[in-house]
Amino acid sequence: MQILKDILWSTWIVTGQMAPSLLLGFLMAGVLSVFISPEFVERHLGKRGFWQVCKAALLGVPLPLCSCGVVPVTASLRRHGAGKGATLSFLASTPQTGVDSILATHALLGPVLVIFRVVTAFVSGLLSGMLVEALDRDDTPPPDPKTDCPCCHAEPSRGRLQRMLHYGFVVLARDIGAAMLIGILVSGILAAVIPEGYFAGRIGSGFTAMLVMLVVGIPLYVCSTGSVPIAFAMIHMGISPGAALVFLVSGPATNAATITTLWGLLGKGATLVYLASIAVCAVGAGLLLDALATGPDLASINECLECHGFPWFNHLSAVVLLIVLLPSLRRLRWPRFPRTE
Repeated sequence: MQILKDILWSTWIVTGQMAPSLLLGFLMAGVLSVFISPEFVERHLGKRGFWQVCKAALLGVPLPLCSCGVVPVTASLRRHGAGKGATLSFLASTPQTGVDSILATHALLGPVLVIFRVVTAFVSGLLSGMLVEALDRDDTPPPDPKTDCPCCHAEPSRGRLQRMLHYGFVVLARDIGAAMLIGILVSGILAAVIPEGYFAGRIGSGFTAMLVMLVVGIPLYVCSTGSVPIAFAMIHMGISPGAALVFLVSGPATNAATITTLWGLLGKGATLVYLASIAVCAVGAGLLLDALATGPDLASINECLECHGFPWFNHLSAVVLLIVLLPSLRRLRWPRFPRTE
């Protein structure tokens, strides 16, 4: 019973820490969704060249596109004449961050990791785009992949304010809610069950830890916001901030579905460039973070798991956040077992 209480308390603490920033992030994502539409993206990135690659990376960092939504928008970019470089740059930078995940990262992991995460998303997008522009000369757009993203359908009949609130607190929350709740629960379980600093003397830091995080992150399907509480728990267990950053970069940017779609959309060469760019930038950023920020700036992470004076505003925000996220669980497909007579 004590372990169960510890899990519930740790989970609630993580939820309360993230809730105010995440709710603000949902609101800002709704604003961006109205003023930065997929058509706007196509209009400004529908060309070739270095500047298009750079703009694609810059635009992708804050854009509130869901993990499934980035694929049809990327396919549409190709259809409207965007080069492979701009397309790959957009695809690399967009899923790693978003305004909601940036604020959630700041709430749990602090400003240092926010800066590293945003810069890494931009650099990895820029690097992958420029490499594919230089190495892959075949730029013939392929047929559109079959994608279906129900959260990307426009609703022109709604007013701007309604569309902002609907996208931020219904569509986006529905899209990332299940992954977010699972991530928070996993964080609470790990923080309560595994002792603080358990992995510090094992795989806590260094190049080996970065490779382990790559192996875990590349095939895993996790959204940019859902990865934050998991990284939080990793640091609590003794994984270095740099190794946790590798997971924050590789987890959202790569997964089996994205890799398969990218292979059909841009070809084998671009896919390999994409994976290599993500891996190099993630490990490089992780090593740099561990070298520059060895822990003092992130010490408060572990302390908040043991705090008792939790502000009432965090409790209230956690309740509101759960009300927003819980409906997303209805979209999960639970396994059905045959009845036994």
